[in-house]
Amino acid sequence: MFDIESLKYDENGLIPSIIVDTESKKVLTLAYMNRESLQISMEKGLTCFWSRSRGELWLKGETSGNYQHIVSITADCDRDALVVEVRKDGPACHKGTDSCFNEVIFEGDAQPGFAYEDLMQMLEGRKNAPKEGSYTSYLFAKGLDKILKKVGEESTEVIISAKDNDKANTIYEIGDLMYHTMVLMLEMGITLDDIKKEMAGRHVIDKKVKQEKMVK
Repeated sequence: MFDIESLKYDENGLIPSIIVDTESKKVLTLAYMNRESLQISMEKGLTCFWSRSRGELWLKGETSGNYQHIVSITADCDRDALVVEVRKDGPACHKGTDSCFNEVIFEGDAQPGFAYEDLMQMLEGRKNAPKEGSYTSYLFAKGLDKILKKVGEESTEVIISAKDNDKANTIYEIGDLMYHTMVLMLEMGITLDDIKKEMAGRHVIDKKVKQEKMVK
C-alpha cells in the first residue's frame, strides 16, 4: 500500500483533496484530509475528510447517505495535493446541489468543451418544454416511429460514408447518428448512466475473456 507519510501535509497536518466525479469529470468539492482520514478512505474505499470547522473526522455520507465510492486517489507532482475520483450516491454539496462549484464568476472567449451530459440536458429541455421551430421538439412530437426512422437513416449514412472511405463525412454522419440516438434514449427513458453501466459491464467481461485466453 502507498506510504501516506511520503505526502506533504501543511502545518496543520492537512492535505487539500479535490473530489472529482469519475463519470462526468466534474469537480464536486474541495475538502481536506489528514493522515488518519486518508488511511480510513483507503481502507473503506469511501471518502473521509477532516472537518476544519468541527475539528473532527467526517465520513462523507454517514448521515446523509450520499457516500462517495473511491475509484482512485492521485497525488500531484509535489505530493502536496490530491485528486480523488469517486462514484457518488447523491449530491456532493451540503446545499443539495450536485457540486459545490456552481457560481460562474467569469467566462472567457475560449470555446467550452463538449459534454454529452450538457447535450442530453438540452434535448430533455426540448422534450419537456417544446420550442417552436426546434427540430428536436419536432421529433419528440412525431413520436417513436419517426425517431426510429431517423436513427435508421443515419445508420445507413454512416455505412455509406465509411464504405466510401470518406473520413470527414463519416465523422459528420456519426455525429448525426449519436444525436438521434440520444433523442431515442430520452423517448424511451434511457439515461447516459444506463449506457455507462452497460459499457462498464462489457469492459469487465472483455477483461475476463483476455485473462482466460492468457491462462490457456
